[in-house]
Amino acid sequence: MDFKTLPGKPFPLGSTWDGNGVNFTLYSENATTIELCLFDAENEDKESLKFDITEQTDFTWHIYVQGLKPGQLYGFRVHGAYEPENGHRFNPAKLLLDPYAKAYSGCIEWNEAVFGYVVGNEKEDLMISDTDSAVYMPKSVVIDPGFDWEGDQCPDIPYDNSVIYEAHVKGLTKLHPDIPEEIRGTYAAIGHQITIDYLKKLGITAIELMPVHDFLSDWSLESKGLTNYWGYNTMGFFAPDARYSASGKHGQQVGEFKTMVKALHKAGIEVILDVVYNHTGEGNQLGPTLSFKGIDNATYYRLTDENKRYYMDYTGTGNTLNANLPNVLRLMMDSLRYWVLEMHVDGFRFDLAATLARELHEVNRLSAFFDIIHQDPVISQVKLIAEPWDVGEGGYQVGKFPPGWAEWNGKYRDCIRDYWSGSENTLPEFADRIMGSADLYKEYRKPTASINFITAHDGFTLHDLVSYNEKHNEANGENNEDGESNNRSWNCGAEGPTEDQAINALRQRQKRNFLSTLFLSQGIPMMVAGDELGRTQQGNNNSYCQDNEISWVSWETADQELIEFTSKLIHLRTDHAVFSRKNWFKGKKLKDNGIEDIAWFLPNGVQMTTENWNEGAAKSVAIYLSGNGLNSIDAEGIQIIDDNFYMIFNAYDGTIDYKLPAKEYGNEWRLVIDTVTNISKTEMTFSAEVMVPVQGRSVVLLQNFKTV
Repeated sequence: MDFKTLPGKPFPLGSTWDGNGVNFTLYSENATTIELCLFDAENEDKESLKFDITEQTDFTWHIYVQGLKPGQLYGFRVHGAYEPENGHRFNPAKLLLDPYAKAYSGCIEWNEAVFGYVVGNEKEDLMISDTDSAVYMPKSVVIDPGFDWEGDQCPDIPYDNSVIYEAHVKGLTKLHPDIPEEIRGTYAAIGHQITIDYLKKLGITAIELMPVHDFLSDWSLESKGLTNYWGYNTMGFFAPDARYSASGKHGQQVGEFKTMVKALHKAGIEVILDVVYNHTGEGNQLGPTLSFKGIDNATYYRLTDENKRYYMDYTGTGNTLNANLPNVLRLMMDSLRYWVLEMHVDGFRFDLAATLARELHEVNRLSAFFDIIHQDPVISQVKLIAEPWDVGEGGYQVGKFPPGWAEWNGKYRDCIRDYWSGSENTLPEFADRIMGSADLYKEYRKPTASINFITAHDGFTLHDLVSYNEKHNEANGENNEDGESNNRSWNCGAEGPTEDQAINALRQRQKRNFLSTLFLSQGIPMMVAGDELGRTQQGNNNSYCQDNEISWVSWETADQELIEFTSKLIHLRTDHAVFSRKNWFKGKKLKDNGIEDIAWFLPNGVQMTTENWNEGAAKSVAIYLSGNGLNSIDAEGIQIIDDNFYMIFNAYDGTIDYKLPAKEYGNEWRLVIDTVTNISKTEMTFSAEVMVPVQGRSVVLLQNFKTV
């Protein structure tokens, strides 16, 4: 078939089908010539047509091809200087992915041909390779953007009502026996009614998906029979990864992703994406040439001043995208807007976000990246969550992100673990952390700036946290030297699986302690998928390369009692605004009843003093929370008058008798949580000023019902 070519338009970037043909654009400042290469879906390895792109507008190269349709496969070949010492790595022998493509046809097949230089040469990356890489490369795909959203509306759940569930698309559903086998591990499985019903019953309001942007699985891993399971190695910032598609790889993955989002939204569940804009999968000077490196290396990456052959690496992955350059900032913003406007996602968690804030070397919270997001009418309106650190100098930036951002609170995680391990001198910080980390966020943000978590994808699962003294990452093939050296939370006398009932009972209690602390803390709770059912990775605390049963959620061995306990906690939090306040506690007496909105008590029923807080050996505390003025809406939408609560945390080994406060704080208290007995149905009540025994290593929650 003959295709007529026209100059086309410089916008939008990428490939755009208009019903009659396709407009192609590519941004490159230093290229001398660019070729558009077309491939047939039936024979992806063979180049069927090639067109020279001659039109250029402000460094954007563009061409229009009449007659092309959705499903068309394509790539680019970019000509220019191969001068690594000057930052240029053009090589027309390498087929390049369109960074703006909305879909890719599959995965790279690793071969020396995908490298821009002659592999194994003594000059390393300085000698250009003339081997054609097309046969080994996935292809960019022209998509049909049409989709019936059926009036889809984003749930728009307030931060203070949010409960986030971090999950891997494949790992969450791959082993689920009730989901059709042919869709397990895909977007379709996440949007399946079985998954949605489970999330709703648990009480989740948002699912945070680990990277779904098309990513690269490293050659070094695949040569060892492993793979990049987590996906923090992005190649396509607009393309949902085809590996998670049950419906096809020639654009069908886009529709499947949209269908998943629509189903979750109908159930009132938000979709947050874990995104990686700080680097790409092309690595350093010895990495492959797949896209940006061959399109215009010097205008996409941060290169060292001393020798532009080398890359600045703030991420530990070999390269760093240069968010200071207009074309890179535009790429990031266009991608974010696309996922909001076209894919209907509700927010983003930015991996190693401190890297994006670096203008020169120092981390600057007022960098161009944050300025643009703050001003953008689309991106600024969704949930923005930062992983507030990177591996560079000065990269730990917890508490320093701008207004409008929430942060993974690494200090919360570390402190809560230390407290429940019985560490000394942790009580004052523990109090700060469970009340929203005012020391980090009160200056210009609210408690909802803190994303509280005990575990995440990176590290031990909750079960392993209380079951292993040391990491066991032998399966990763790195001599157990990868991952944090020791995430241990509590030594209960044995490591790993055991038949000792007493030890297992202690482990179960410690899990309930962590979960209770998480969901009773001010801020936004986030839990990793499977922690609520006792998922184990057999002590592996760095399962990034384990696409197997080590990482997948095992539904058939699920701890149903722990699921029920977790669901009870989440719904208790959801039903009572006192656990998820929009604003900070004042610690002062309220005008209408003369009682503080929050008060801290010693075991003898007396409020704590400054001297008490300075006692380093203290490991236990009681906290009164007033529900006064915090009316809530229950699951049926009925307004309820919020109650007062009395929380007791005891990290000592032994039992402590706590005297309940005077009558003005509450006449009658009902026990609603006890992490020792796992109480969920039995009602037990206490009068004011009576003694309540709180066993060692446990949490007790009492509720004072108000009368109207």
